[in-house]
Amino acid sequence: MKQIASAQLREMFQSFMESKGHHRIQSASVIPENDPTVLFTTAGMHPLVPYLMGTPHPAGTRLTDVQKCIRTGDIDEVGDASHLTFFEMLGNWSLGDYFKKEAISWSWEFLTSPEYLGIDKDRLAFTVFEGNEDSPRDEESHDIWRSMGVKEDHLFYLPKKHNWWGPAGITGPCGPDTEMFIITDKPACGPDCSPACSCGHYLEIWNDVFMQYNKQKDGSFIPLAKKNVDTGMGLERTICVLNGKETVYDTDAFTDILACIASLCGKTYKQDEATTKAFRIIADHMRTSTFILGDDRGVSPSNTDQGYILRRLIRRAVRYGMQLGMPEGFTTEIAKVIINQYREAYPELERNSAFVLEQLKLEEARFARTLKQGNKEFDKVASRVENGTIDGLSAFHLYDTFGFPIEMTVELAAERGLKVDTASFEEHFKKHQELSHQGADQKFKGGLADQTEETARLHTATHLLHAALRKVLGPEVAQKGSNITAERLRFDFSFGRKVTKEELAEVEKLVNEAIQADVPVVCEEMTVPEAKEKGAIGLFENKYGERVRTYKMGDYSFEICGGPHATHTGELGSFKIQKEESSSAGVRRIKAVITGPAT
Repeated sequence: MKQIASAQLREMFQSFMESKGHHRIQSASVIPENDPTVLFTTAGMHPLVPYLMGTPHPAGTRLTDVQKCIRTGDIDEVGDASHLTFFEMLGNWSLGDYFKKEAISWSWEFLTSPEYLGIDKDRLAFTVFEGNEDSPRDEESHDIWRSMGVKEDHLFYLPKKHNWWGPAGITGPCGPDTEMFIITDKPACGPDCSPACSCGHYLEIWNDVFMQYNKQKDGSFIPLAKKNVDTGMGLERTICVLNGKETVYDTDAFTDILACIASLCGKTYKQDEATTKAFRIIADHMRTSTFILGDDRGVSPSNTDQGYILRRLIRRAVRYGMQLGMPEGFTTEIAKVIINQYREAYPELERNSAFVLEQLKLEEARFARTLKQGNKEFDKVASRVENGTIDGLSAFHLYDTFGFPIEMTVELAAERGLKVDTASFEEHFKKHQELSHQGADQKFKGGLADQTEETARLHTATHLLHAALRKVLGPEVAQKGSNITAERLRFDFSFGRKVTKEELAEVEKLVNEAIQADVPVVCEEMTVPEAKEKGAIGLFENKYGERVRTYKMGDYSFEICGGPHATHTGELGSFKIQKEESSSAGVRRIKAVITGPAT
């Protein structure tokens, strides 16, 4: 197989899709807008859900991009050969345009053509949906693969668990998928070995999802009038397989980062098991943290939501940096390497580099203070020990509250001639993981795919709130994120101090004046320069293609946006601010409700 660099694959994929009539779009933010169901953008399709649901995309019906993605359900597993918290997803979409025949034939061409990946056809295997009571066996995809020249023993029918996607929420578009695998040099686990195994003989690199059904609230599946295609290819994993590397950490995605770590600590990657794990954790967590901080909606470390995950990542990296003997301030040095590596593909990292470095420096210092407090707490725990063993709950408390890894607690205990009940610690840790996973699962219920009239009205209210804040507090106010449920809106904005009661009252008054005016919400498509020339607020404009959707509400609000909206401001009824508080350094948060629609 070809030796291909990450940057080369990024460009090759998008250029190939452009040759098939796709329009290249920018990666969306890693922090979702107006979606209460997930903390981060977890897949390439996530930012495109409104368009997969039927909203016309300004760039047309064929799209391609490389999306920044973050998945944090397995943070504690990072350090092994395969887990990553940040990854890049190559994707292409058909929004009611082409379907299975084109998607599969183009996938085959990109995978096997010498002009592109040039993978030996005999090294590829494919899976398709075996069918169930809701949907028939996907013989169409099977037959298309066969027409491409795929041998029958390289095709596998698998159940819904393996070959079905969606819906994103409780209801919405969903359908069968077909997955593509590299057959590795690892031997098959037996005569029944298939891509459903986890033995390593088959390694997935691409997935074509065929959204052909609309799941209803009663659980039934109705065929969609307009079918969509959503594909996803993990860049790091694909590079790893193509270049015959043992793990993703051995690819060029991590070469410079690992070299920086080595130069800072004076140790060598892979010199022993513990060092290897520490290098990988630091590399992964610092890459993810840099992308979160460097995002145009970048958040600061905190004790809630995205800020909490960011804090966990930074502090876990610092803990392992301490094990390696890294110097104080090492996180900023690694971040500089990451920013330099990705600045061309993701210019927002360089644009926001000062914020990235400042926040890392501050969080390292905060964690140093926390560790000192943890050491004091450890002293208290050790002084209470009666049987020579620190109980598992106390050890878990040190981990959960002060960031002490169990290894650190065991080491400190040994210095005092004490032991730690690690088995009990593991039980508490396992319960903690189960609760975390349940929480993550809960996040995926509802969301963008379950848009209602209530969420559309609240989304419209965020526009009016943003405009009012800028009028009262000044043009330096900029949206930093929003989160909407059917009951309330939450709006984060840049501002350096607490908003006074008088200012909040004025903001509320301006929003209600716009609602009472009952002006139409007018949607128009135009280029970004046209929108800016006409006075639209171009938030996060780097994610938009050549044409964007704008929403104008009389003289009250004019913004670039792609979400759902009311048709008239009067539908909002009335607007009430419930709370104003700090979200993170330099960012304030407003929670508000509407009592509409007006009758």
